[in-house]
Amino acid sequence: QVQLVESGGGSVQAGGSLRLSCAASGRTFSNYAMGWFRQAPGKEREFVAAIRWSGGNTYYSASVKGRFTISRDNAKNTVYLQMNSLKPEDTAVYYCAADEGVTIPGDSGSWGQGTQVTVSS
Repeated sequence: QVQLVESGGGSVQAGGSLRLSCAASGRTFSNYAMGWFRQAPGKEREFVAAIRWSGGNTYYSASVKGRFTISRDNAKNTVYLQMNSLKPEDTAVYYCAADEGVTIPGDSGSWGQGTQVTVSS
């Protein structure tokens, strides 16, 4: 059973940075895609970024490309989301997801509990 534990959320002023971490366990993740999604109050959950565990190909939404960087540490089984130049519209609960055999995790994958990111203007 895949377990995902996010950490690193918090409050920051616009223009600041945060780094989210997602510690993964329970599987060998070589054939997995790992991703970050977010959900703001009153809005649908949206894709933020994804990375293929094997090969390290990365994918980003247009709204975060150039500001956010997804990466993974194979030795620690951890995926990171470095968020720079944060904007108030980045405020949301951020979720880590893992899914096997795909490019971007889907609803049928495994999900973490979420971590709150709040960006003030």
